[in-house]
Amino acid sequence: MGTLYLVATPIGNLEDITARALRILREARLIAAEDTRVTAKLLTHFGIHTPQISYFEHNKLSRQDAVLRALQDGSVALVSDAGTPGLNDPGLELVRAALDAGHQVSAIPGPSAPIAAIVASGLSTDSFLYLGYVPRKATERRAAFEKVAELPYTLVFLEAPHRLRGSLQDMLEIFGDRPAAVARELTKLHEEIWRGTLGQAVAHFPQPRGEFVVLVAGRSRRSRQPWTRARVQAAVRKRLATGEAPTHLAAGLAEESGWARREIYKLASSRG
Repeated sequence: MGTLYLVATPIGNLEDITARALRILREARLIAAEDTRVTAKLLTHFGIHTPQISYFEHNKLSRQDAVLRALQDGSVALVSDAGTPGLNDPGLELVRAALDAGHQVSAIPGPSAPIAAIVASGLSTDSFLYLGYVPRKATERRAAFEKVAELPYTLVFLEAPHRLRGSLQDMLEIFGDRPAAVARELTKLHEEIWRGTLGQAVAHFPQPRGEFVVLVAGRSRRSRQPWTRARVQAAVRKRLATGEAPTHLAAGLAEESGWARREIYKLASSRG
């Protein structure tokens, strides 16, 4: 029975690959790659000639049996285009299938953009919440931010350049002007790790380019920012829609929002 190796590959700088990762890629019977063209460049650079099979989001189920058959005769290395496979890349279903079939699964640790970003951000690393890519639709994005707005952990997101400003603006409105860091093009030639507040971040990235990791400080009760008026209004509308009475919702929101109960009651009553 073979072993499925989850091999982390460079996110930019080729020097970041480990000696163990190179050995596994050379010794594996097969490499299951998110994009064989991307992985071919890496293999050619290091003189590795192991056969590849494509394994990506839209063929992962149809290719699963082929990978499992290869595992019957030896080891298989799973790689993504960059970073650690299984984190926002295909891999979970294959890991489960390999385990169910009785194979060993082993991680070959290495580059990871979220981890690189948080340790260099200057924000708390004692506890953090990795949330992957921000939802594309604005309504879903704002709902996702609302769910984590009160958590005390450093929040870690991935975002595309053309949606970065919209996400930062929504974060500012929902989280308040918290400390933040934005990491761009990590380990690449134009790497940038910007640190400041969410309000400053909106101004700093007028025309974003590259791949981004956005980090936001968790909520601190000692220095918490009161909710913006727009956020309070949104919360009032949501609670009124469920039939909650203005008096009751004002009492509940006052503690969460940092607003006076009477002000929230006025907003709720004017909408009632």
